[in-house]
Amino acid sequence: MGVFTFEDEINSPVAPATLYKALDSFKSVENVEGNGGPGTIKKITFLEDGETKFVLHKIESIDEANLGYSYSVVGGAALPDTAEKITFDSKLVAGPNGGSAGKLTVKYETKGDAEPNQDELKTGKAKADALFKAIEAYLLAHPDYN
Repeated sequence: MGVFTFEDEINSPVAPATLYKALDSFKSVENVEGNGGPGTIKKITFLEDGETKFVLHKIESIDEANLGYSYSVVGGAALPDTAEKITFDSKLVAGPNGGSAGKLTVKYETKGDAEPNQDELKTGKAKADALFKAIEAYLLAHPDYN
């Protein structure tokens, strides 16, 4: 098994606590196993290119006090055949002008000697960035979100 780690940072004009709450408020989430804390497996169903797809997220840790969240993709559309799991460790911190800086570390654990497909990584990052920006746009349009 190979392990590949990537780091990324994104900035937002939205305050960290507001962004943290919004990023964890998906409406199409079902707990498959667990009570919502670490170890819980969530099934997130979504529509992509006219198809209904899902992804299984396993919560690794939640740190509300420090706006940190860690989960692993363990099944579904976002887990390539070459991967055992993909773990995302995220943290939001104060950014410029009352905004946020989102810090993300991605640990990609492969099956056997496989390496991550660079095109799949780029596509996944683009989708995650688009989702982040959509949530950010919603929060900016609804400043009373709580």
